[in-house]
Amino acid sequence: MADHNHSHFQHLYLVLAGIPGLEQKHHWMAFPLGALYVIALFGNGVIISTIKSDLSLHVPMYYFLCMLALADMGLALCTMPSMLGIFWFNYKSIDFDACLIQMYFIHTFSAIESGVLVAMAFDRVVAIWKPLRYSAILTNGVVCRTGAVILTRAVCVVFPVPFLIKRLPFYGSTLLSHSFCLHQDVMRLACASTHVNSLYGLIAVIFTKGLDSLSILLSYVFILRTVMAIASGEGRLKALNTCVSHTCAVLIFYVPLIGVSVIHRFGRHLSPLTHVLMANAYLLVPPVLNPIVYTVKTKEIRRKIIQIFVQTKITARG
Repeated sequence: MADHNHSHFQHLYLVLAGIPGLEQKHHWMAFPLGALYVIALFGNGVIISTIKSDLSLHVPMYYFLCMLALADMGLALCTMPSMLGIFWFNYKSIDFDACLIQMYFIHTFSAIESGVLVAMAFDRVVAIWKPLRYSAILTNGVVCRTGAVILTRAVCVVFPVPFLIKRLPFYGSTLLSHSFCLHQDVMRLACASTHVNSLYGLIAVIFTKGLDSLSILLSYVFILRTVMAIASGEGRLKALNTCVSHTCAVLIFYVPLIGVSVIHRFGRHLSPLTHVLMANAYLLVPPVLNPIVYTVKTKEIRRKIIQIFVQTKITARG
């Protein structure tokens, strides 16, 4: 019976949720949501384009920033079809296999972003600890291998997740809690034991986000110890200033992630609206805010954006 229902389910659709209690106002929220996606895609696209075209930015720090921008664009593109489908066209159905594909890429790009933040922390450690050997330690080959390891780890760790979901029977509710597919959200709809899924999900989170957050924490402890050994106050401030953008990126990524985890574990008494808003913030805030942070701190990126606006204005007048 379970096998029959399982095979039959593969041809059905899941139902995505909008924002509970605000269903009648979805069309008003469509334009701000669209604007957020435009900011995310445009901002990260400008970062990638600027780093690619400006030879002075062909250094490890900006290579890692380019990887971060690619991960942010990937996250935005993963959620954009279903989010805009709900809020622009009130289209809430998603094919089960399409849901698994979206779930895989969301978790993969999230793991990639976490790994890139670790690489950027190591970059700051080398820049502050061994500034004279920075280019000798972080060669282009090291950067490429680091990127390959980050990508391989994310792909391999998340790869079993859709198959673990696929084996489960589903013949009950098809209503998801969010506007996109997440592992824990799809898993709760299963009509069988999900202990294996829960255990593997926990292992995957510990192996990626857990180890990454610990590595970043230890990196900053080492950075602070190194900075405190600098004699001049001006030198200490200058060294710490090089870490501001990365610190903001870490907070932008991990604060919503921790918030989602805490609410999912301890906030079952909270309204569905709180859960949905936190999940949306977890996936939307980093792609939107990271380009803004790095634009403010990087004059080359600011110059590129100004050039784009000037060219657009000239073209419009012509």
